[in-house]
Formats: sequence, C-alpha cells, structure tokens
Amino acid sequence: MKGMGISMKKRILSAIICITLVTSLLVGCVTKSGSDEKNVLRVGMECAYAPFNWTQSTEEVSNGDKAVPIYGTSDYAYGYDVMLAQKLADELGWELEVHKVDWSSIVLGMNSGDYDVIIAGMGYTKERDQSVDFTDPYYIRNNVVIVNSNGAFANAAKLSDFSGASATTQIGTIWEQYVPQIPKVKQLTFSETTSEVVMAVSMGSADCGVLDEPTAMSAAIANPEIKYIKFEDGKGFTVPEGQSLNVCIAVKEGNSELQKKLDDTLDSIEWDEDKMVELMDLAVQLQPLSK
Repeated sequence: MKGMGISMKKRILSAIICITLVTSLLVGCVTKSGSDEKNVLRVGMECAYAPFNWTQSTEEVSNGDKAVPIYGTSDYAYGYDVMLAQKLADELGWELEVHKVDWSSIVLGMNSGDYDVIIAGMGYTKERDQSVDFTDPYYIRNNVVIVNSNGAFANAAKLSDFSGASATTQIGTIWEQYVPQIPKVKQLTFSETTSEVVMAVSMGSADCGVLDEPTAMSAAIANPEIKYIKFEDGKGFTVPEGQSLNVCIAVKEGNSELQKKLDDTLDSIEWDEDKMVELMDLAVQLQPLSK
C-alpha cells in the first residue's frame, strides 16, 4: 500500500476484513448445513397407522420409553416404525427427526427434499421401485380380512366364503390388488386411511376390509365389533405379480449411498424375522388404543 493515503489504506483494509468475514460465514454455514444433514435421519410417515406408527399428545410411553417429537408440531410419534427408525439412528450415531405426512403425498414429500427416507409400513412393489429405491425388508407381513364380529361373514375361514361381499381398503396401498381376488366382490370406494376402513366395516357399510395382520390386530383390540380372518395356506390371497410381503425403507431414487448405509445398519443390528416379530408384538401392546 506504499504511496497510498492513510484514508485509502483504511478503506482497502476494511474491505478486505469484510470479505474475509463474509467468506468465513459462508463456509461456516455450508459446513454446518452439511454436518446437520449427515447427522439427522429425517423420516416421513403417516403417524396414523397403528401399530406401525401413530400420534400421541405426550412423550410418555407405558413401558417407560419416550416417543419422538413430530417435526413442526407439539405432538409425538411412536410405533414399530418409530422404534425401528430410532434403532437405526442410534446405531448410526444420528439424531432422529419424524415428519408427519399424508399417505397420498408421502413419496412426493421425500422427492421434494422434505425428509430423506420413508419408514411407514410401505410394501415393496416393482411399480414403486420405479420411483423410489428400497432397502432390504425391515418387516414381513401377512394380509388378512377384517369383518364385523356380528356380521354375516364373521365365521368365514377361506377367501371363497366371502363370495359376493362388499369390500374396501386404503387407497394407494398394495391391498388395492387384493380386493378383486374376492369372488364376485362388490368393490366399494377405497378409503383415505385405515381408520376409515375399520369404521366402514364396524358400521356395516362394508362387509369386509383388506388390511395387513398387525393393523387388523390393532383394530380388533380397539374395537370389539371388529375381528380379522387369517387364512391358512392355499385358502387366502395370492400375492400379485410384482409385489411381495416385504415392508421396506424407501429412499429417493438414485440415493444409493443412503440406501447402502441403511442396509448395512440393518445388518449391523442383525435385524431378522425373530426381531421383527418381537418388536411388532411390543408395538401392538403399547399402542394407545390397546389401553
């Protein structure tokens, strides 16, 4: 700065300091943002699909555990999906963040970046695999039929016994392809939630509803007018082509790094069918509707 006036030197020095500070702040923000993203498992789920996931107003769980705050609300989430997500987050050393989302927009929310994964009782299908990527299964379920315990189909034992029944299920689920397997079925408008399916059967506006066994079990615990029919092998549903009984974690299509990290974590906690059954039994016991 030789030959410059003191005033000019001060202005140049001030400018350099300002640029340095701004650069430091920007670098700091990028580093912090990257760190936060790496260390938070942001999960989308309905929080309305017991025993997989549900909403409760307090943090307390009857077994002494703590429910997880639902992002942006004063409520809490718990259930099989939440407990599994917490196990994964703990193993990874990450924080868990639960986002409550309508089922109809759950993939859109993930693809928009609102959360990173879907852990919401989502069954694997080849069709869904075109828009998201799936991990290995974290639960394997059976599909059953719920009926009114005082209704005409209360003693049904095989799928053919439901011939001519009116039936419903939740829209946008794999169960949509099971309803037509009922002989001479009177297919009703599908419901937005499983709760509406249960209500339709309970009120008699539907003869039966197709759900998975844990959800049906929860419905029967909460409502004495509901029972579920679990078919013996060869007497019930056929798994449609392109589907499976596997419930998997979904990640954004192409996010192979996160997909592999979650698969590796499932392996590291040795997640197998025995642990799946044990955790689901606990979730059914702990659901608020069972009290």
